[in-house]
Amino acid sequence: MKKDEIQPWDWPRILFGQAPPEFLIEVFLRTSLVFLALLVIVRLMGKRMGGQLTISEMAVMITLGAIVSPAMQIPQLGLLLGIMILVCALIFQRGLNLAEFKSRKFERATQGRAEMVVKNGVIQLEQMGKSKVSRQQLFSALRTKDVLNLGDVGRVYLEACGVFSIYRRDEPQPGLQIFPPNDEAIAGFYQEPVNGATVCSKCGKVIYDASNEQSCKVCGSNDWLPATISIKSQLVTS
Repeated sequence: MKKDEIQPWDWPRILFGQAPPEFLIEVFLRTSLVFLALLVIVRLMGKRMGGQLTISEMAVMITLGAIVSPAMQIPQLGLLLGIMILVCALIFQRGLNLAEFKSRKFERATQGRAEMVVKNGVIQLEQMGKSKVSRQQLFSALRTKDVLNLGDVGRVYLEACGVFSIYRRDEPQPGLQIFPPNDEAIAGFYQEPVNGATVCSKCGKVIYDASNEQSCKVCGSNDWLPATISIKSQLVTS
């Protein structure tokens, strides 16, 4: 569109663009047909497309969004072109799944691998950094599973699809409370202090030394807090 063709408050142009108003009916028809075709394509791609997506599945979904938009809105493009591209995306996605099924190396290259982000109540900060996950994201995932203290956790894995897999210890151990930092009233909820134990506020490493002047051997932090342990009887009755 040329500059002199743009006029302020030109409502017909603002509402309908350069297409005639009748094109809105065609847009409705195009959108309905493409939506139905998209439902069929996504259904054929498998149940994973409706759950937690892997990296390759997310890429396919973003591609689908880019494919269907022009076919619905641009009058110069026909529907068959958009549907053909959808079919090509389906073939690519199913071929990718087949290649990942047959080759573990290819699957690892495209999907990544699970990373251990907590081991025996201690945050693995190096793995957290590689996975681009913050401590508060980890704590939020733990709180949704009613985990109140890192000492309750044996392992936490960040799966390739971005989901946290949480494995509790059989018995609670002293560790770092993971309550929301902006809620001081909840401090100590279902927790009791452990005499003589302190915990690194950065990684959750527990030491049984009254001196807080030494650096944490895991992360080098000098910020120590009193260690607490979850009260198991209250956790069960809750």
